[in-house]
Amino acid sequence: MTVITVAAGRIISGGRALEPGWFTMYDGRIVAVGEGAPPTLPDREFPDATIVPGFIDMHVHGGGGTGYTDGVAEEIVAAAAFHRTHGTTTTLASLVSASPSALLDQVAALREQVEAGVIAGIHLEGPWLSHARCGAHDPTTLRDPDPEEVSALLRAGGGAVRMVTIAPELDGGLDAIRRIADAGVVAAVGHTEATYEQTRAAVGAGARVGTHLFNAMRPLRHREPGPVLALLGDDRVTVELVGDGVHVHRDLASYVERVAGPRRIALVTDAMSAAGMSDGSYRLGVLDVDVTDGVARVRETGAIAGSTATMDLLFRRAAQGLSDGGPITREALIAAVEMCSRTPARAIGLDGVGDLLPGYVADHLVIDADAQLVEVVGGGRPGSMVQTGDGAPGSAVECR
Repeated sequence: MTVITVAAGRIISGGRALEPGWFTMYDGRIVAVGEGAPPTLPDREFPDATIVPGFIDMHVHGGGGTGYTDGVAEEIVAAAAFHRTHGTTTTLASLVSASPSALLDQVAALREQVEAGVIAGIHLEGPWLSHARCGAHDPTTLRDPDPEEVSALLRAGGGAVRMVTIAPELDGGLDAIRRIADAGVVAAVGHTEATYEQTRAAVGAGARVGTHLFNAMRPLRHREPGPVLALLGDDRVTVELVGDGVHVHRDLASYVERVAGPRRIALVTDAMSAAGMSDGSYRLGVLDVDVTDGVARVRETGAIAGSTATMDLLFRRAAQGLSDGGPITREALIAAVEMCSRTPARAIGLDGVGDLLPGYVADHLVIDADAQLVEVVGGGRPGSMVQTGDGAPGSAVECR
């Protein structure tokens, strides 16, 4: 094993910009980070680029033509690998609502990939969701949370289930949130018709995430603010935003950024298998999905069916938006890293990823002045490869 020193014109580390900066890594982890000239001649040097932590996507169903819902090992690996080429070095695999037996099988298959290090955990988006706000979930599979089923799915995950999205207004919803939180799993409010008061009660019961804020939830109204205001108004809650320009208007996303701040916003793709693919017909769970001009919709209802986005797109859009259309600023990059790496790591309780600090896994990305992804380096994976932003493999880098 060899100590590797990496230097760049700018490194985003610990919520600040080191200009220039450097870090050393050994055995897949960062050993030291500093500003100015590195203590030794760097092994890799990017004087005109910025290095940021690898992205963490805590809500994603698939990509590259494959997905997580069928429980096929090869497809799970391929979907994670596709998003890895776009900077997502840590992934939660999201499942959609299904029958009790199907969910148990899917959780068991994903658990194997968590144990293998392919994905970081499982996100159950359903089946305990509102029929009125089902979105791209098969309404015939939605049901009230049964305590035995909740416990059975958590047991089947063996610690791999990291987050569960639930509509708190359902019969037994608050008790299920308490059960989920008591098990050390993140309870998220989403796909919900909950009132403002019911959502506040859910947070009081232990819910700590708002699943894709605004989407598939009762809208904000002047006399009944609903879940949006309850989630935004509580500092304990991290809110997801699908920042693809389709799910939420950019000006509304900017408003959320001002109100909640980057430390409470996790940008997520909510991507399905069509991410990175051409327009056409796909499936999400058991539902047929048509993709036109990159927008995925359920064929039968027209509801938006996740996205075709990747995290590098969300990062770039965020950095550009925060720079008001001008050259991308240092402050915009710091905020974008917060929303794409540091905040999601905190939200789902992942240690040692999402930042470039001593002791952290050395997953890092090289980006250019326009926030375009240049290289992806998976420092914590055996046999890691450097990959260019278009997914073409580059030179191998020994990071162990």
